[in-house]
Amino acid sequence: MLRLAVKRSRRLLQPRPAAALSSFSAASTAPLFPSRAAAAAAAEAAAAAAAGAGAEAAAAAAAPPPAAPRRWGRSLLKFGAFAALTGALGAVGYVTHAYTLTEVALNTQEFRKMMTTPPHIEEDATEFEKFQAMALAEAKKVPVAAIEFYLDMRNTIENHVTGFTEPTSDKLLPDLLPEYNGVITLVLDLNETLVYSDWQRDRGWKTFKRPGVDAFVQYMAQFYEVVVYSDQTSMYVDPVIDRLDPKGYIMYRLSRPATKYQDGKHYRDLSKLNRKPEHVLYISAHALESCLQLENCVSIKPWKLETDDTQLLDLIPFLEYLATARPTDVRPVLASFQGQDIATEFAKRAKVVGRQKQERKSIWRR
Repeated sequence: MLRLAVKRSRRLLQPRPAAALSSFSAASTAPLFPSRAAAAAAAEAAAAAAAGAGAEAAAAAAAPPPAAPRRWGRSLLKFGAFAALTGALGAVGYVTHAYTLTEVALNTQEFRKMMTTPPHIEEDATEFEKFQAMALAEAKKVPVAAIEFYLDMRNTIENHVTGFTEPTSDKLLPDLLPEYNGVITLVLDLNETLVYSDWQRDRGWKTFKRPGVDAFVQYMAQFYEVVVYSDQTSMYVDPVIDRLDPKGYIMYRLSRPATKYQDGKHYRDLSKLNRKPEHVLYISAHALESCLQLENCVSIKPWKLETDDTQLLDLIPFLEYLATARPTDVRPVLASFQGQDIATEFAKRAKVVGRQKQERKSIWRR
């Protein structure tokens, strides 16, 4: 106990810093024990402050939240931009569907010329009037630039599309050889006309020759310029023709790139053969479905591995007569057989003509 008392006395006797002394001296001016009146006043002030703070908090809690800023202007702007874009796309779609590229260019030519004509500015015009006229002239160039951009884009797109839908050339065949002058071009389809391709699980794909096709091609090569025109790819056509015609009676072969793609089908366009249309004959099992020039078509029955088929051989008399007669235009001749089987009808007519000849001979003998 004595030691603790000595330590406490030493602490009290230690010198204090000046800041501590000044704070102590300042605080010492106020009474250490205030009176009861002062304490009551202080308590009332604290209560009043607390009540005011509580009222402010309640008022803040009861007050409605600040209204969010309206966004009608931004919504209207977005709707207007969307409507303008939709209208522009609809107009472009309609123009593209209703008019060709050349028609659009011709119909807008006067408008573009009018919009790009420099404005006439009076000599005594003010600087503001000159500026206004130049600004209006620049604004008029905007629709002209849009039209020209549309024409360029459409031209580019149509050129790309044409590369896939149109035949690879406007002259699919070379010029007619001099020794074939006046000779009819006999165009033959391949699938189900000359051959038939069949697939079975145990052997895969196999191609069969139609009965009489060898004799038919060899005999027709004496009278016609023989061409095979198929909608299959060259990877299929070339090997089949090489096996079908090893002696080269078929002069030319055309595959899918030479066809016209339209409405989801590949059509033979005889106008691109570089031959006179009146001297072209097209034979196919699907002639009316695969050719654009129906007036040049001869339709035969599709072959699907029937062993008793004689369609090609039955056509030889008619084709031989047509080649030797050399009509100036084969289309009226074909039109006379419209709706009938040409081989059967020609055989009937040949019998009638033969009977008439016999009658004439008998008359002359008498």
